[in-house]
Amino acid sequence: METAQLIVPPPLSRIARFEKLGFGMFLHWGLYSQLGAGEWVMLHRQMQAEQYNQLKETFTAEDFDARAWARLARAAGMRYITLTTRHHEGFSLYDTRGLSKFDALHSPAGRDLVAEFVEACRAEDIVPFLYHTTIDWQWWKDLKWPPRDGGPQFAEYLDYFHASIELLCRNYGPIGGLWFDGNWAHPEADWKEDRLYALIRKFQPEAMIINNTGLDAQGGKGHPEVDIMTFEQGLPTMPDQRGSQKYLAREMCQTMNAHWGVGADDFAYLSPRQIIENLCLSRKVGANYLLNVGPTAQGGIPQYENAALRRVGDWTARYDTILREGRPVDGTSCSGRDFILQVGRSYYYFAFNLAIKGNDHVTVNNGLAGSRQLKGLPEKIESARWIDNDEILLMNPTVENEDLLIAFTPYSYGTQLVVRVAELRPV
Repeated sequence: METAQLIVPPPLSRIARFEKLGFGMFLHWGLYSQLGAGEWVMLHRQMQAEQYNQLKETFTAEDFDARAWARLARAAGMRYITLTTRHHEGFSLYDTRGLSKFDALHSPAGRDLVAEFVEACRAEDIVPFLYHTTIDWQWWKDLKWPPRDGGPQFAEYLDYFHASIELLCRNYGPIGGLWFDGNWAHPEADWKEDRLYALIRKFQPEAMIINNTGLDAQGGKGHPEVDIMTFEQGLPTMPDQRGSQKYLAREMCQTMNAHWGVGADDFAYLSPRQIIENLCLSRKVGANYLLNVGPTAQGGIPQYENAALRRVGDWTARYDTILREGRPVDGTSCSGRDFILQVGRSYYYFAFNLAIKGNDHVTVNNGLAGSRQLKGLPEKIESARWIDNDEILLMNPTVENEDLLIAFTPYSYGTQLVVRVAELRPV
């Protein structure tokens, strides 16, 4: 059968709900945060477990305030948070209930931090997602293990890993999903994914299952039970899902700087402008945007990330419903990076790189002036207006009313929205 004759399968209900969340916060926090050198510091510095694990004795979580995390996410326009319940270092932020003593309960923190996180998310109407590593440096200290043929030690590890996931599935109420990371390190290993995902479906039937394909396989497809294509540190694309057995969501995850865990000597932060642009370019193709924050040693949110996200939230508040409910419109094309989303019967034009109108002595003008062409809308448009100030925009339909020339007015001096949204109302 020709591809053009195939249809895109409808998303499962959990996938449709996930896509409407739109914007989420990733939180990488663990013992490594005390060293301020990223989340891979144990491996990069070739630290022996006996030395590294002493960090547990100074892990107090005294600055950890899960409600503050959730409130910041809401202020930024985020609707879900994914927390590293256990990263590759092997330390768990949750009560492992006898599986291990290498957890928050056996540190000076002395409590189940995942329980507090989940409770805080629900109190702030944020959906909690739980990240969990699939590799564990407490079990192997380099990337050459597990052996290709598995072996009894790997089987024992998988039992421990799967038992850990069962604890997360059974003890924290309904969660948005499980976010796995690490299979890319050992693609030849048999990770027993059938067993793992059946366990999740037994206890969390509506949870999203994500298994990150890593930097080298962005947008790759995995096990049939996985619900998402991941794009680590790269803009997502729109795959052709016609004829697929299952519709897959997409998610871009990105760091605020060059580390997932906090980096004390890292100054290469994203600006609010870059965050807004990446959020928009993710939604352009219907993908979610998961933006990472690395909390400080004992769980505080660093000042820059706090301020930047709140500034982003001033922008997302203007377009919240459009960002979360809007869907790409097949067959449309716009100028440059511009794009169209549809909500109900209305279409919304996202305009990048607009000019600024002001006195020549003070105005720095790097944007583009003039009309922009929109092609392929399935309906005739009656009117266009800027969302932020209700200004009516002039239009000129071209061929057969399917192409439009829209006169997008420039920003007034003192205004620069990065991406500005106009509503296009059909006849």
